[in-house]
Amino acid sequence: MNRLVTESLRKLQRYCEDEDFKGYDPYDGLNSRLFQSLPVISKKRFFRLAWIQFFKRSPLNLRPVTGVKKEYNPKGLGLFLAGYCSLYQKQPSEEYRKRISSLAEAILALKNEGYSGACWGYNFDWQARAFFQPKNTPTVVASTFVANALLDAYSITKDEQLLKTARSNCDFILRDLNRTYDDKGDFAFSYSPMDTSVVFNASLLGSRLLSRVYSYTQEKELVREAKKSVNYCCGFQKEDGSWGYGTLPFHQWIDNFHTGYNLECIHEYMEFSGDNSYREHVRKGFEYYINTFFSEEGIPRYYSNSTYPIDVHAPAQMVITLARLGKFDAHKKTMDKVLAWTIKNMQSPAGFFYYQVNKYFSSRIPYIRWAQAWMFYALTTYTKLENNETN
Repeated sequence: MNRLVTESLRKLQRYCEDEDFKGYDPYDGLNSRLFQSLPVISKKRFFRLAWIQFFKRSPLNLRPVTGVKKEYNPKGLGLFLAGYCSLYQKQPSEEYRKRISSLAEAILALKNEGYSGACWGYNFDWQARAFFQPKNTPTVVASTFVANALLDAYSITKDEQLLKTARSNCDFILRDLNRTYDDKGDFAFSYSPMDTSVVFNASLLGSRLLSRVYSYTQEKELVREAKKSVNYCCGFQKEDGSWGYGTLPFHQWIDNFHTGYNLECIHEYMEFSGDNSYREHVRKGFEYYINTFFSEEGIPRYYSNSTYPIDVHAPAQMVITLARLGKFDAHKKTMDKVLAWTIKNMQSPAGFFYYQVNKYFSSRIPYIRWAQAWMFYALTTYTKLENNETN
C-alpha cells in the first residue's frame, strides 16, 4: 500500500506544481466573463444559482470557452501548505522548506483588508440557497483552514509573522462573524460576516482555530468562546451520533466529509483546551461515521442514505479524520481499501484526481481546491503517519 500511495502522491505533486497550484473550482461559474456580460440575468439570484449548479454538475468543463480563468484559491493554498509541512516533518529538506515559505507568502498576499483581523475568502462570487457572497468575502471555513496551515508552517519556520496572522484571524472570528444563540447562552458562529446561517462544521472550525491559538497564547477568552460554539453544535447531534449540515430546512442532509469535519474539530478542541467534556459526542459520532460512509469494497459514500455522487473530498477527509482522532492504525485496513479504490477509479494518468463519480457519468474536471488540494493534504498526511511497511 505504501508504494501505491507514494506513486499516487508523486504524480499528483508533479501535476499541482506544474499548474503552480492554480486551477478551477466547482463553484467558480460566476467568474465567467460570458455570464458577467449579461447584466439582465447575472444580477438575478435564480440565474446565478442555476448557472453555478449547471457548471458544478456538468461533466464537461465549460470554463475555458466561457471565460473562467485558473486562479489561486486561498483555502486550496492553505491545504497545499499543510501538505508540504507534513512532507517536511516526514523528511526535512531545503526544497520543502522553500515551498513552505513561498506558499505562506502567497497566502499572506491574498489576505483581506478592512476586517477586525486576518481573513480569507474564495476567489469567486458564490450564490448559495441561503445567501450570496461576493468574490473574496471572508468566511470562517476558508480563513481557519488558512490559519491552521500558517500555524503548521510556524512550527517549522518559527516565523513570528505566521503566528501573529493566525492570532489575528481569531479577532475576525470573534468580532466580525454573526452569532445565533440558544436559550443557554451558547451560540454558533455564522459562515461569514454577511449571513446568519448556522452550519455546524463552519462554527466548529472556528472553535478549533480559537482553541489551537489558545494553546500558544493562553488567552482564556479564546477557549471560553470556543466552548460555547462546541456546546451549541453538540446540542444538535442526533441520538445515532450524526449531524445534519445545519439548522435550515434545506440543510438537513447528513454527509460524509462534513461529519468528518465536525469530529476532528471537536476532538482537537478538547486536545488544545484540555476540556474533555465531549468524548461521548466524538465516540458516538465516530461510530456513526465509520460504519455509515464506507462500503466493504472501499467505496466512500457521499450521503448517509446514498452512495452517489462518489466525491473525492470524502476519501481525503477520511484520512484526515482518522489521523486527527488518533485512529489511523486502528482503521488502517478500511482506509487502505478506500484509498486504493479512489486511486484506481478517480486518479487520472496525468496525476490529478477527478471530482466525482456518478451512477451514469463522471465529472473528471481537475478542480484545484476541491480535489487536488484535498487529496494532496490527505496523501501527505498518510505518508507522514505510515510506517515502513512495503506491502
